[in-house]
Amino acid sequence: MYSHASSDLFRTPGAFDEMSGFGNEARTPYREVRRWLEETPQDLLQTRGAQAEHLFRRTGITFSVYGQAEGAERLIPFDIVPRVLTRSEWTRLERGLVQRVQALNAFLADVYGPREILRAGVVPEDLVLLNPQYQLAVVGHAPTKGVFTHIAGIDLVRTGGDDFYVLEDNARTPSGVSYMLENREMMMRLFPELLGRARVAPVETYPDLLLQTLRSVAPEGREEDPGIVVLTPGHYNSAFFEHSFLADKMGVELVEGVDLFVRDDIVYMRTTEGPRRVDVIYRRVDDAFIDPLAFRPDSTLGVPGLMSAYLAGNVALCNAVGTGVADDKAIYSYMPEIVRFYTGEEPILKNVPTWRCREPDALREVLGRLDQLVVKEVDGSGGYGMLVGPHASRGQIEAFRHKLLATPEKFIAQPTLALSTCPTLCDGRIEPRHVDLRPFVLTGADGVRVVPGGLTRVALTPGSLVVNSSQGGGTKDTWVSDD
Repeated sequence: MYSHASSDLFRTPGAFDEMSGFGNEARTPYREVRRWLEETPQDLLQTRGAQAEHLFRRTGITFSVYGQAEGAERLIPFDIVPRVLTRSEWTRLERGLVQRVQALNAFLADVYGPREILRAGVVPEDLVLLNPQYQLAVVGHAPTKGVFTHIAGIDLVRTGGDDFYVLEDNARTPSGVSYMLENREMMMRLFPELLGRARVAPVETYPDLLLQTLRSVAPEGREEDPGIVVLTPGHYNSAFFEHSFLADKMGVELVEGVDLFVRDDIVYMRTTEGPRRVDVIYRRVDDAFIDPLAFRPDSTLGVPGLMSAYLAGNVALCNAVGTGVADDKAIYSYMPEIVRFYTGEEPILKNVPTWRCREPDALREVLGRLDQLVVKEVDGSGGYGMLVGPHASRGQIEAFRHKLLATPEKFIAQPTLALSTCPTLCDGRIEPRHVDLRPFVLTGADGVRVVPGGLTRVALTPGSLVVNSSQGGGTKDTWVSDD
């Protein structure tokens, strides 16, 4: 039923399988799932998969892919076979996630304030101060309650039993939490008995925890009943469904820039009953477009004067302006040092080994091994602008060689990891596919919270390591079950 023969591991023998490890027996957290797969006829699994797709389509859970000629919205494929973690595995991951996000927030507070880490030479000044995402407009300004990254999505990959690595940090506007919640809802509809037998930790508290986080960072004097909104670029945005979904789940208004205005450094929302004050904005609009008076003057997505209100301390922006500097993949390569600098502890979660192509020795190493490495743009996202050497043609490799020689500072390189595989329903058969995991970490004035699980993304193409939905990837429900 479940054969590894079809899995291309890119020269890396024996990828760890989430269900069976490096052997054939089901690992403890997967025993119920293995039994379920063995007892359930393949045609019934396929029928349930089709039902899930129909329900998702009817609900309107779609996303848009920029640059597609057809401009059509797509359904992110959902796989009905869950990805399962034990409670002890999750406890360790949670500790590492909290440590890492606390270090990220300390780093952001520092580089926009005293810059101690730069003066200490731990991180090169130019990587921060010349970074396109470093916003001079907020230098010397601490956001309300001192939190920069309120919502973080930390991408993890697994290569062995206890070997988890952080692939990247998403500190600006991480997306995908709506799929985490809807995937669980779908599994509860289709397989309630299986969920009950596996004793899975709940994730449906996320909207309440998000609302609690947003309330906690309201400006001084506005904590009692703050006005909270979700600011979206509009329905053409690829993640608009998520914006609408979260606003609805939290019971707050979904607004566009035209729905808000600023008067005397206070933000208001236009309503049929007159202006209503806004104290906290969960914004899904990038820095460059958030205020045409402070950033891009041609932006129609933002709110004129919003930055004045923000700098006056009259509104909280979640996430804060300027967090993109922590998204940079060159900064990522310094995260072990950043964690040590701010926490005095060894990192619980490891980085993937990374070559900084801006460094001559590293560049020489990378150029000599392009067919073996993954090369990424330091400010890239969504699986775009990258080279997966073992899967690339000679022409693609040579094109990247020219890019590296021209602008080496724009790239980092990493080894091609044998990402763990997970049983996945593919054309009526259960086959292994590579996966990653994006847990969501909430940081407010009242502490750090992590919902057990996260979004598992799966590369549906056989052998592919690219799990991004924009590149044809799908999603799975992620279970944290008792050991």
